[in-house]
Amino acid sequence: MKKVLITSFDMEIGGVERSLIGLLSHFNYTDHEVDLLIYSHTGDFMTLLPSEPHLLPENPQYKTFRQGIKEVLLNRYFSLAVARLYANFAAKRYGRKHQFKESGIYQMQLIWEKCLPFLKPVEKEYDVAISYLWPHYFVATKVKAKTKIAWIHTDYSTMETDVEMDTKVWSQYDYIISISNHVTKSFLKQYPTLSNKIIMIENIISPSFIQAMSLEEASLPFYQNNFNLLSVGRLCYPKGYDHAIKALRILHDKGYTNIKWYVVGYGGDEPMLRELIAENGLEDSFILLGKQMNPYPYIKACDLYVQPSRYEGKAVTVTEAQILHKPVLITNYETAKSQLKDGFDGWITEKSIEGIAQGIEKLYLDVPLRETLVKGCEQTNYGNADELEKLYALFR
Repeated sequence: MKKVLITSFDMEIGGVERSLIGLLSHFNYTDHEVDLLIYSHTGDFMTLLPSEPHLLPENPQYKTFRQGIKEVLLNRYFSLAVARLYANFAAKRYGRKHQFKESGIYQMQLIWEKCLPFLKPVEKEYDVAISYLWPHYFVATKVKAKTKIAWIHTDYSTMETDVEMDTKVWSQYDYIISISNHVTKSFLKQYPTLSNKIIMIENIISPSFIQAMSLEEASLPFYQNNFNLLSVGRLCYPKGYDHAIKALRILHDKGYTNIKWYVVGYGGDEPMLRELIAENGLEDSFILLGKQMNPYPYIKACDLYVQPSRYEGKAVTVTEAQILHKPVLITNYETAKSQLKDGFDGWITEKSIEGIAQGIEKLYLDVPLRETLVKGCEQTNYGNADELEKLYALFR
């Protein structure tokens, strides 16, 4: 049996975490002995992990990367705290110099680089080690494996990073898995020297699981006399919820006051978004529902699923909405055309506040178009467990 290690950070509710569960749920455990290293055993999705992989004990050192520096100090990891402080300062200075919109992504790079010398390596040696979530420093330097694989989940051409620093890490992997052709193209814009390592494997989706979960009872906030929009995802800059709020304001100003927008998710932008909701007088119409262990009943019950993102790799939630036969509207981010067939099983609108408002208005008024999109979803099989054969081929 091949000895395989798969690593990720935590199991908080998110698209990457859902795709990891999909991969683990369809994995071939007859031929593979799988260890699962989750740096922080936190998140509602921990209970959804299948029983077959061996979940390694949590290492408190690895858990520190999303803790505040004060908490790191209280846990007496002084070297890690000093490295974090330096990374915070250096990232802000670097971001100002290079005119980054926000320096958080580069800061995460720097934190991992500076903290690595103080982290204990994994003792066991593997045939294959898979780093499922960026930054990929840990598996590159702290794990012994004959074959190392890193995963791409987002549009890297939009990420403001130190490309040279990141290239050194990517170069330590034998293969880099991209989830779509457009993700590959955007990645190679940043890292053209890595083209020989790229393999495309789509996120593993289980339609039967999603359909079954959508039937669970839930207390839903939707009203029949409203046109209910839904988005699912972390409350963060890439998801574009600030644009969504302003788009809804435009729609209400046009008289479409029965359009309500609900968001399932959590994240650091919540205070800013709540302030923006209040500024636009939308407290009763743009509703943040917070964490929901099971978002599928919400998706099944909405009138239109909307992905207002600035950028995406391939949004798992869009495919999940299509599996539940919902009309879907997405913005024209770099990888949008790999997400759906425009006009067949989804609708692509301009990536702007006005574009989002116009796209929603179009689908709100055009009932036959919505029915066409639903029919396209019904005619499409979104299951793809056979994609895993591509991964097993790399093992061999």
